[in-house]
Amino acid sequence: MPKRILQGVVVSDVQDKTIVVRVERRVMHSVYKKYIMRSKKYAAHDERNAFKVGDLVRIEESRPISKNKHFVVLAAEPKAAPQAAAADEPKTVVEKKPAPRRRVRKAEAAEAAAKE
Repeated sequence: MPKRILQGVVVSDVQDKTIVVRVERRVMHSVYKKYIMRSKKYAAHDERNAFKVGDLVRIEESRPISKNKHFVVLAAEPKAAPQAAAADEPKTVVEKKPAPRRRVRKAEAAEAAAKE
């Protein structure tokens, strides 16, 4: 029987050599026939403590490692830190568009002209 491979997002990395991964799946509702999201959290073994919260990881079913831990993180590179990635890329300049001009009623325009 093949081992299950699931993909999810790390939601906790507080424990030593363990991460908690949230895996989402789409299920059709029995009455309304619309797809809804269901999620489940799995504890996975991370030998090097390499993955942090927010990383996208793939986990593989394995022998029981502890009471709740039955998955192992597949060998993959964690995403780079945002500061390091930003330093490598050239900075792009975004020009702000001027705010749209507000339409002024004739009465307001007359009051403004009277004040000046």
